[in-house]
Amino acid sequence: MKHRIGIVGCGGIANQKHFPALKNAADRVELVAFCDLIRERAENAAKEFGAPDAKIYVDYHELLKDESIEIVYVLTPNVAHCPISVAAFEAGKHVLCEKPMAASVEDAEKMMEAWKKSGKMFTIGYQNRFRADSQTMKRMCDDGEMGEIYYAQAHALRRRGVPTWGVFTDKSQQGGGPLIDIGTHSLDLTLWLMDNYEPASVTGVTFDKLGKTLQPKDQGNFLGTWDPDTYEVEDAAFGFVTMKDGSLITLDATWILNSTEERCASSYLCGTKAGAELTGVGGSNNQKLYLNKVMGGKQVKIDVDTSAGGVDFFDGDSAEPKDLECKTWLDAIEGKGELVVKPEQAFVVTKILDAIYKSAETGKQIVF
Repeated sequence: MKHRIGIVGCGGIANQKHFPALKNAADRVELVAFCDLIRERAENAAKEFGAPDAKIYVDYHELLKDESIEIVYVLTPNVAHCPISVAAFEAGKHVLCEKPMAASVEDAEKMMEAWKKSGKMFTIGYQNRFRADSQTMKRMCDDGEMGEIYYAQAHALRRRGVPTWGVFTDKSQQGGGPLIDIGTHSLDLTLWLMDNYEPASVTGVTFDKLGKTLQPKDQGNFLGTWDPDTYEVEDAAFGFVTMKDGSLITLDATWILNSTEERCASSYLCGTKAGAELTGVGGSNNQKLYLNKVMGGKQVKIDVDTSAGGVDFFDGDSAEPKDLECKTWLDAIEGKGELVVKPEQAFVVTKILDAIYKSAETGKQIVF
């Protein structure tokens, strides 16, 4: 029996990640309902990815009335994550919600409460955990090869990378800019690798020097020009996160910064036995894992090649992160494995991001 899935939000992340992954899992799932405020987008998605009798909605409440739908994907702008997810739990559905969990910690708390009452499965779309380099680094951390990790850097640094589609620069829809959009991935990776989800205090700073002032001829944005008159979010955000055990995480998240380098979905870890860096820049061919340790009395930097095969003609599990994310989610629902991205973990990510914004706004340290 295939899982019957309803989709709420048929925009970029649905088409770029979730629809292709679900199509590759066609032997396990059936997409039976599509909802979007722009009806044409839902119709197009249904034609390409849906079951023959897939239904179209513009109101997610109507989709949730279908008792045959078992799983709901919430793939909307950030501020809509909370009301849709809460309603889905109340309707008795499993929920996969795109990152971040919510636009505010208050909304995230409502989602956690609804999930716990529902008894259903819940995960957040942090697909960078499923990269080959991330998986390798996680195993090394869990095996103690890094020792105690007491300092980390979470990087989501773009020199010019403003998304020029959708509502990314609309604060009322997204809740923020690069921090909540891409900083969330780097922070999630870093917390997960450290296996540390107990922040003690947060200090944050945001800047809006360029997004609201740079004219098209001066932007140099590889994703096309943006309108400075409708740019409502930060250019860059920086966080200083002290954990209860005394360890420290620094976080940078930028769409626009006059920097000489770029690091996206990147994490740099320093432990008592070794150090490591997940570069995370660009596609899978550009993602690198480097180790720093002492060997033969010398400090060395090791380039870890995670693509090396184990035997002739076999390269191991070569699935894309989006496919592994989908498989892990379905396996967990079927009782065949554990979730990799747990709600409690994603909640802490939102808690820290929210604190960085509040600290930047008030000029004060946020203490938990």
